[in-house]
Amino acid sequence: MSERVSSSPPIYDSTKRPPPAVEEAREAWRYRDLIYQLVRRDITARYKRSVLGIAWTMLNPLGMMIVLSVVFSALFPTVNSYPVFVMTALVAWNFYSQTSMAAISSLVWGGGLFQRIYLPKSAFAIAAIGTGLVNTVLALVPLVAVMLVLGVPLRPAMLVTPFTLLPLAFFSLGVGLLLSSIGIYFADVVEMYNVALMALFYASPIVYPLSQLPPKVQHLLSFNPLVYLLELFRQPIYKGVVPEPRLWLLAYGLSLGTLLVGWLAFASKVDEFAYRT
Repeated sequence: MSERVSSSPPIYDSTKRPPPAVEEAREAWRYRDLIYQLVRRDITARYKRSVLGIAWTMLNPLGMMIVLSVVFSALFPTVNSYPVFVMTALVAWNFYSQTSMAAISSLVWGGGLFQRIYLPKSAFAIAAIGTGLVNTVLALVPLVAVMLVLGVPLRPAMLVTPFTLLPLAFFSLGVGLLLSSIGIYFADVVEMYNVALMALFYASPIVYPLSQLPPKVQHLLSFNPLVYLLELFRQPIYKGVVPEPRLWLLAYGLSLGTLLVGWLAFASKVDEFAYRT
């Protein structure tokens, strides 16, 4: 006689749940197909009603580069190929500012959706990073075109660009998760972050080389993590060299540390997003 198979439902024991950070990571991985669809939706929605379509992503940093070059190039005459110098940092800056803001906004203002269905909340922040990566790849096209026009050679060091963009993605995700954890209590954080981004733009070496600033100012700006992340991204493209190990360690250490802090803070508050936002 065959053994009788028990049909009793499994017992759920909440005391055996993994730590919130681990559980959120598992759920994000389990819903990876959803993240892909969110990225696809964001890309489609962004360009669906745009006259220029995908071309706008390529023209935006080009237009900003032209404006900034006209305004600031005379202040830094010793900088070779100033438009390439500026545009390289602009591509990285746009990625950081747009993805971190998108992650914060989607989480702080997503309470209505969170109340209807279960979704891992971090999926929206991760999708914002994925969308930013796609846009950044498109933005590299006009950057390469400008380099060719100005006679800046395309060197083999540019092949490490994906690895210089990765710490920016980690840092953006960490900032987005951390600030959204605060934003569910104080929604004004979103508007305050907009203002902070404006200040952070000029506190980062985008339109100026850090080496040409007074030593005291250089020391002050050394506390800005974006100094190292932008320089890591800029060197292989603009200077054509692979960054030194110290810069790699600083960039990855700061970005992974920020991601860890942001993920832990976010996971500890993730259950409150549905009714606080």
